[in-house]
Amino acid sequence: MDNPDQSQINSKVQILIVDDHPMTRDGIAQLINEQTDLEVCAQASSATEALSLAAEKKPQIILLDLTLPDRSGIDLIRDLKAINPGIRILVLTMHDEEVYGERALRAGADGYLMKVEGGRKLLSAIQTVIAGEISVSPTLSSGIMRGITGKTASKKDQVLKELSGRELEVFLLLADGIPTRTIGTRLNVTAKTVEAHRTNIKTKLGIATASELISYAARWSTAEQLPA
Repeated sequence: MDNPDQSQINSKVQILIVDDHPMTRDGIAQLINEQTDLEVCAQASSATEALSLAAEKKPQIILLDLTLPDRSGIDLIRDLKAINPGIRILVLTMHDEEVYGERALRAGADGYLMKVEGGRKLLSAIQTVIAGEISVSPTLSSGIMRGITGKTASKKDQVLKELSGRELEVFLLLADGIPTRTIGTRLNVTAKTVEAHRTNIKTKLGIATASELISYAARWSTAEQLPA
């Protein structure tokens, strides 16, 4: 005779949490494990670990932060979907949805939620994703629709399309006035790697000098008028 408790566990939706902050992961895991139909099967602190655990544990849903120590979360979304197109990915991050939301969805994410929204909205978003639907805020949904109809084509949008996931992370940190070495520490890469990203960004955006790049990034982040 089957053990009823084991049967109930096996019927739960299995969730992998990917976030480089242990306390954040533990808090999310506690919330999820309190639900009768959800269970955290594993936690990962990096993209490399996430890929390994996704293959081993075969979760139905992945809760994914975008800032990871070894690579961009956007790139990780693409890798996870390439390995298992049926896996559902809900981005759970502190990063502004106006900057990263559409990019994450285009990479293959099935939903986008900012951490400030809280536990109730997280559980609701998980259920939406489980049902096979896309979970985004009304603001993000409206912005995507405006983009589809061609009403928001702008220099700001061009930046989002031109830069890779890691380049966008560096660009936004430059906009906050953060120096190269500190950016390297935050992203767990060398200063030389950050400089390489800066060079690529300047090339893609047609910017000549480092000072012009920082000025451009600052104006972009505050939605000021950018040069054509």
